[in-house]
Amino acid sequence: MASTKMIRAAAILLSILLAASASALTAADRNVNEPQLLAAAANDDVAAITALLSKGTKIDARDRNGRTALLIATHGNKVNAARALIEAGADVNAKDNINDSPYLFAGARGHLEILKLTLQHGADLKSTNRYDGTALIPASERGHVETVRTLIEAGVNVDHVNNLGWTALLEAIILGNGGARHTQVVRLLVDAGAKVNLADREGVTPLQHARQRGFSQIEKILLAAGAH
Repeated sequence: MASTKMIRAAAILLSILLAASASALTAADRNVNEPQLLAAAANDDVAAITALLSKGTKIDARDRNGRTALLIATHGNKVNAARALIEAGADVNAKDNINDSPYLFAGARGHLEILKLTLQHGADLKSTNRYDGTALIPASERGHVETVRTLIEAGVNVDHVNNLGWTALLEAIILGNGGARHTQVVRLLVDAGAKVNLADREGVTPLQHARQRGFSQIEKILLAAGAH
């Protein structure tokens, strides 16, 4: 009887050890596969992404800079990889070591298709970058007209002030070139209700900045909206 109990106990112990070993191997496999997932995202390799995720590879694994596979795909504007990752549940708001997320980076760089995907999958419109700015502010600065339109329609606060003391409207003027794209951005912001007299930290208004730079078309838009 004692011998039977000992055999059973040994069998149970062996089963536990085998399960633990299998679990450790599975975890090791996942860790090995994580760099492959990051590389697949960079290469826009949907087949590899799908295969790696099917093996249980952690979808939000990060590189040494804190970037997830989705953020890496966004950096390269790899739309197919980004779509595959987002549809598989990747976090569109996961930030790296410098506070960039797939949503914020896509907005800032004008990667419109990826931006729209992030907006469809839970992008945090109130999230901010390392300058405490929303996605709308760098998009306006860089003159990404359709990106600005998309963010406005999504409901991003047009009057958010970053840690430089600038709104999207101020950045479009101060850091823009006064050309057609920046003029369109100013028009979109004004039409969306941006406060045209909201000054910077030195008390300089958007209109004053536009005049200082000789941006006559932007000046006309601001004046028509009641700027002073």
